Amino acid sequence: MHIKIEISSDQAGVRLDQAVAYSQSRISRSRIASLIAQGLIMVNHGFKRPGYKVKPKDLIEGDFPSPDQQDRKPLRPESIPLNILYEDDYILMIDKPAGLVVHPGAGNASGTLVNALIAHYPGFSEQGWDKERPGIVHRLDKDTSGLMVIAKTLKSLEFLQKEFKQRRVEKHYLALARGGNIPDAGVIERPIGRHPHHRKRMAVLDENSRYAKTRFSVIERFSSGCLMDIRLYTGRTHQIRVHFYDQGMPLFGDCIYQERRFRKKDPRVPRQMLHSWTLSFRHPYSGLRLSFEAPMPEDFKTTLLHLTDASQQPVNIN
Repeated sequence: MHIKIEISSDQAGVRLDQAVAYSQSRISRSRIASLIAQGLIMVNHGFKRPGYKVKPKDLIEGDFPSPDQQDRKPLRPESIPLNILYEDDYILMIDKPAGLVVHPGAGNASGTLVNALIAHYPGFSEQGWDKERPGIVHRLDKDTSGLMVIAKTLKSLEFLQKEFKQRRVEKHYLALARGGNIPDAGVIERPIGRHPHHRKRMAVLDENSRYAKTRFSVIERFSSGCLMDIRLYTGRTHQIRVHFYDQGMPLFGDCIYQERRFRKKDPRVPRQMLHSWTLSFRHPYSGLRLSFEAPMPEDFKTTLLHLTDASQQPVNIN
């Protein structure tokens, strides 16, 4: 459901999440704050934090679940296979396949990772969990494969979310990037915000944006691009895809952040070539640092073979 609110003079100085909550009493303030943080609720067509103090005539617009969606029945468990790399009483480590949506949303009411998680661990159906995102600490795009850590207790969830926010988690990705003049290594520090005209896209923006940092290094070069190791320091929506597109080295298979002539589906490149490769973090109970690696998936290997020059030997990452 779409909302449109103009702030009156008597509302001036109120927190943004409070101002929205006043007009939408059936949605919790914490849920509204989450939607604001995701950029789904904006002020004067720009990004603001939940604690922003609204001003007279500020225009607040956004989309959020309607009351009937909020009241819908709990998600059903579904027997979707999970590639579990590690599990204990506190966390679950999985290697997510490309094509699997993380949590329900518009057009994806079932068949998600969350449906698989509540089938695997009935504890996610207990009180206290977000009904639509139980255990979800961080997300991967539908067509991005690789490592995700899932929290199995509310305390684990709180701890891990704080670790991600404080940038104590080390995340590396593998990517196939298009371009003939890609430097051997570099750091991209460009702010990212909601695209001013396309609400489902992100963009590098000087205003109404958030700090984002990505480091990269080339593993292997081929005629039309590179296989790259990417370290993600911040976790902005579509961060790697947006940063690389902005720097003129878009990911192979990305039909959104790409030059128009390359946006059509290529049968040799089935999806955006991005894989969450390694993940290192402190265990929420023991405090010991854990490190995990997800091998390059088969579709990634096949695409790399197609792109690699015939004279070169395929690179071995496993």
